[in-house]
Amino acid sequence: MAAQMTDAHRRFLQVLMSHGIMEGSEARKLHRRCCEIHKVYYAHDKLDDFVSTINSHLQPLFMQIRKGLSEGDGKAHYALVNLAETEITKMASDYTENELELFRKTMDLIISSENGFASSTDILNLADQLKTKKMKKKEAEQVLKVFAEDKWLSERNGEYTLHTRCIIEMEQYILSNYQDMARKCYICHSLAIQSQVCDSCGIRMHLPCVRKCFRAQTDPRCPHCNDCWSCDIPGMSRIDSQSPSKAGRAEKSFVLSSRRC
Repeated sequence: MAAQMTDAHRRFLQVLMSHGIMEGSEARKLHRRCCEIHKVYYAHDKLDDFVSTINSHLQPLFMQIRKGLSEGDGKAHYALVNLAETEITKMASDYTENELELFRKTMDLIISSENGFASSTDILNLADQLKTKKMKKKEAEQVLKVFAEDKWLSERNGEYTLHTRCIIEMEQYILSNYQDMARKCYICHSLAIQSQVCDSCGIRMHLPCVRKCFRAQTDPRCPHCNDCWSCDIPGMSRIDSQSPSKAGRAEKSFVLSSRRC
């Protein structure tokens, strides 16, 4: 039998709905605030149980609060997901056909790239190649800005990647439609867009997962095949002056220093 839904649960859900996605620390603060306002039992380590109660009542509505990790910093996020629509068509009520086509093409570029990013230049070059209705580059720039504001894309230094919200909501769609390119992280088992790949066996790992996996190792080796890990390890001391790894731009915000095998 499902646990009772209280006003604290309802307030939490309403706030999350207004945000779409919420970082874990903010969700924990909201959890505490909701419990205090409505004078219900609060335990700092029971957020996931609190969310499970909400999910049990959302199930008949084909909705669910899902927890996922940011590929950038590894922090937990909570997002409200519509389970009834699992494809990009769930965005159809908010965007025009050619805007959705631009999003699909942007997703193609991001997922097929080595580092999980697509440059704004490459994306804008697609604007006049759309089959639905061509866009001017200025118009495409504005559409990309809206995708970022709506948390479907993230932009950094003129390059775009999939926002955490997009990955949480569309993970199954991406895995199904990009079977030759999309893979899960060997460590956390979530979809890996920004990732490093083992040259020997081909497993993928998110950059934060790479950092955790090899944190205490002086001779980093693949956790699957045990071969030398040939990519730069985020956060390790530099002992040589070799060029950055192929993870390149996706690592810039993490690699204060790096080391090779």
